Amino acid sequence: MTRPGPDLPPAGWVSGATKLGPTIKFGTNTLLRGSLIGRGIVEFCEGAPPVKNLISIAAPQAGVASIPLNAGGTTVRAIANSIMKAGAYSDYAQKRFAPTGYIKLPKNIKGYLKSCKFLPKLNNELPNDRNPAYKKRFSSLKNLVLIMNENDTTIRPKESSWFGFYEDGSTKKVLQPRETKLYMEDWIGLKKLDKAGRVKFIKVEGNHLQMSGAELLHYVVPYLQ
Repeated sequence: MTRPGPDLPPAGWVSGATKLGPTIKFGTNTLLRGSLIGRGIVEFCEGAPPVKNLISIAAPQAGVASIPLNAGGTTVRAIANSIMKAGAYSDYAQKRFAPTGYIKLPKNIKGYLKSCKFLPKLNNELPNDRNPAYKKRFSSLKNLVLIMNENDTTIRPKESSWFGFYEDGSTKKVLQPRETKLYMEDWIGLKKLDKAGRVKFIKVEGNHLQMSGAELLHYVVPYLQ
């Protein structure tokens, strides 16, 4: 759960991505926070090989309101949440614990925008620092496939897999993706992609990352061509 350095975008990404060459098939199918990194390659890396399809399976595209632990039970999750909520946006946590880069506490949006090092940049949420290049690159995708598990207990809220999230100040009211400011003001080009019919909002049964072979064949394989 550790990662080096607080500032992932964009400087540390560009040289590696541009050396991959024009035929590399990367970032097309990514899970959980790996999907955010895949999207980061699309948005941040000028001159990187073009990405045609981005497939996101149960990923926290709009962030998470609690630490996504896949193991350890509710007691461990509760302890981790207490620790992280007390200092999730501290420089110490941001440098050392990967989930803090995409934890978005609805009741501390000011702290999130000020001190969270990764997701606010990725989602172009910073009011005075929105980068039109991120929107241009992201909206160049041919297909954006967003898959949400209907009974996901890891991604909170589960609608984050579709770019939905809690209303600011609330941990009860969930805004659907088309109700968010990110969508309505089109900070990253999600609305543009959607209006062009290039966003696939897909819901599958089961908990986090649970998909049947038939579902993978139907929803994922066609976009790997």
